[in-house]
Amino acid sequence: MYIKPSAAIRNNYNEISEMCKETGEPVYLTKNGEGDLVVMDIAAFTRRESMLRLRENLVAAEEERLSGKQGVSIADAASMMEKAVKEVIDGKRK
Repeated sequence: MYIKPSAAIRNNYNEISEMCKETGEPVYLTKNGEGDLVVMDIAAFTRRESMLRLRENLVAAEEERLSGKQGVSIADAASMMEKAVKEVIDGKRK
C-alpha cells in the first residue's frame, strides 16, 4: 500500500502516475493526516471493475440457485465464463 500526502499529487503527478502504472496498485492520498482520495491506473481500475461485475453476477446466480430458479446448461455457463475471463485478460493488456 502506498500512502502520500494530497500535495504529492500536485507536486509529483508524474511520479505518482508512474508508480500506479508500474505497480498496478492504488495510491492513497491523505489530507491533514486523514484518508481523502485513492488514485489508480486506468488499466487497474478497468480490471477491478470487471472483477466486481463478475462477482456481482456470480452472487446473483447463486442467490437465484438457492431460491430454486432453474439454472443454465454447462455449455452456457462455460461460454459465460470464457467471456468474463476474456474481459479480464483484455483489461490487463491495455
